Amino acid sequence: MARLRRRACVALFLFTLFIFGTLMALRTLKPSDGFSDLAPGLELLPILGGRMDRRSVTRASASPDQAHPPGSNTKAVLSNFSPEGTIFYDVHIFYYTWYGSPHVDGKYIHWDHILVPHWDPKIASSYPRGKHMPPEDIGSSYYPELNPYSSRDPDVLESHMEQIGASAAGVLVLAWYPPGLGDDNGEPTEDMVPAVLDYAANQYFILTRVAFHIQPYRGRNDLTVHDNIKYIIDRYGEHGAMFRFTTSTGKSLPLFYIYDSYLTPPEAWSELLTPTGSHSIRSSAYDSIFIALIVEERHKHDILAGGFDGMYSYFASNGFSFGSSHQNWKAVKAFCDGNNLLFIPSVGPGYIDTSIRPWNNHNTRNRVNGRYYETALQAALNVRPEIVTITSFNEWHEGTQIERAVPKKTVTRVYLDYQPHGPDHYLELTRRWAEQFNKEKQQWLI
Repeated sequence: MARLRRRACVALFLFTLFIFGTLMALRTLKPSDGFSDLAPGLELLPILGGRMDRRSVTRASASPDQAHPPGSNTKAVLSNFSPEGTIFYDVHIFYYTWYGSPHVDGKYIHWDHILVPHWDPKIASSYPRGKHMPPEDIGSSYYPELNPYSSRDPDVLESHMEQIGASAAGVLVLAWYPPGLGDDNGEPTEDMVPAVLDYAANQYFILTRVAFHIQPYRGRNDLTVHDNIKYIIDRYGEHGAMFRFTTSTGKSLPLFYIYDSYLTPPEAWSELLTPTGSHSIRSSAYDSIFIALIVEERHKHDILAGGFDGMYSYFASNGFSFGSSHQNWKAVKAFCDGNNLLFIPSVGPGYIDTSIRPWNNHNTRNRVNGRYYETALQAALNVRPEIVTITSFNEWHEGTQIERAVPKKTVTRVYLDYQPHGPDHYLELTRRWAEQFNKEKQQWLI
């Protein structure tokens, strides 16, 4: 009898432990109440404000020389690598070209990322310092199927275009720095833009398009961004891979995402983005669609005052910021609809950046074998957006990538992976939801 009771107690303990573990995993699907600490990539935000009238925008399309099937201006038919045969211009995916390897670049770039210290010295002292040592130890919690690659490797670019096509994302959103500039942990990459455009426009990867994601750099302001836009359009505007957005007036304009746009006050942005600004780009040869980053709730008013055409949320950590919290998207979308702005929610498969920010575990979001991603995708579809952005194709440092990853175990590390699913799992989920998005969109327009 005592043995039976002992077995029952053990069984009850194991069952309780299983329930607790399940609840802890599912907790990552729910938004938190907001900031519990300064989260990844976020700096102190300036206090901004204001208001401005808007101009009309409408759904995304390719440029006029790109043919579409009858009755659709958001999808394109593929010819080769995707058996499903369709990609969608209203599904955009963030893409990074900052990786390097000894074979191509003479050294590892970004894979050897430093361990970023916490800004509080007392907290920083509790965590390791230094940098990663590729190829066995890389600045990511996952390991790429292509190994720690160079973004300049033609085979890598070819594989990336194939994978993006398989995901059904029609627009690659390229992280961009001006010539000679790069992020704090990398090197200049602007010279790679022609190759990315050419691979996107290659007949094998027909109809993949490229938009630009203007990154923050030292000295960036409304005047330098004016020069950046002029440079990009003068240099790449006629390229067949350049993505364009069609406005309600029939104009076909380039589209730019401005990361960390809040670092410049709305009064300065309005000089560039409103018709009466001192160096306005509106109604000029460089007029475009400009999408700002919403992090805090007050940013929506700043974005409106600055003359932007819309806002996006970028971060894949639900609950990290006001803008990235799924529960706030309905209110943000209503604000945008009321002011003729686009709201472009950003969704991701999960989040984990502790390989480079070891103190940031509280912002980790478990993938739960894809359920976190599907929850985010459903939240995006619920607000009926014109465009959905995917964070990301290959931001490996923050664990938001949908690029193929493989199991990897070394003497010192065990990497996360997509098992029990295969390396294509998140590409396949993206395609499934892209198709669902466009199916539902047809119903919204009836």
